[in-house]
Amino acid sequence: MAFLVVWLLGDSFNLVGAIFTNLAPSAIGLASYFCVLDTILILQTGYYKIKAARRRAAARRDSLLRGSSSPEEAPLLGRRSSTDLPGSLIRHDMHRETALEPIRKVVTGEDETVERRPWLNNLLGLTAVYLVGFAGWYLSYKAGAWDGDGGVPDNGPDVPDPSDASDVKAKIGLALGYISALFYLCARLPQILKNYRDKSCEGLSLLFFMLSLTGNLTYGLSLIAYSQNKNYLLTTLPWLLGSLGTMVEDSTIFVQFRLYGDSSRGLS
Repeated sequence: MAFLVVWLLGDSFNLVGAIFTNLAPSAIGLASYFCVLDTILILQTGYYKIKAARRRAAARRDSLLRGSSSPEEAPLLGRRSSTDLPGSLIRHDMHRETALEPIRKVVTGEDETVERRPWLNNLLGLTAVYLVGFAGWYLSYKAGAWDGDGGVPDNGPDVPDPSDASDVKAKIGLALGYISALFYLCARLPQILKNYRDKSCEGLSLLFFMLSLTGNLTYGLSLIAYSQNKNYLLTTLPWLLGSLGTMVEDSTIFVQFRLYGDSSRGLS
């Protein structure tokens, strides 16, 4: 949850700063999209945590009503639930076995079958994203979205000069950009520390961080390719730090996946 909250703060500052500094339209669009996704993820996390807590409370009440928790009837060695394991996200006890259980495990990444070849599946997922992204660019190009200068900033007033003391809006936007970069760089630290303490990456999706790594790389390169104007590059510096800097932390999480996972679990 701390990871998601810090990420939402970073995306919020990112959005406002991008608008104030006239950043590339793709950066403004992505920041808006990220804020929506972060909010949905936080709501999902809170909802399922409350739902799981209610289920456990109901199970304890049922157990007390049946009298199975009395000291005379309780087993000497209780069975340890998967929810007691370090790093567990309390998910294994929330689903009853049904005929669709194998399919559900594949979709949610809980399938423990060695033959799934998770690295191959993740590579195919990344390839699909690249193909869809290229197709989107090609269709927009054919539709005439890049005719003329394509809106690329030049030396005109559309590019704020961060050294201009009179441009208060640009300076505020630049400050928000650096705050956003700081949030991005700090967002992954709680998850990295949790993985280290629990010696587990259970519940994390490796594909999520692979997409994050490649997304930050292409995002940073797109900002540089959008314009090589000096003022523009100085303005985009905090966004470059926020995107390219987090790649180091994503790489740390990759190492943790390797150290704490195995070939059949944790690499979903």
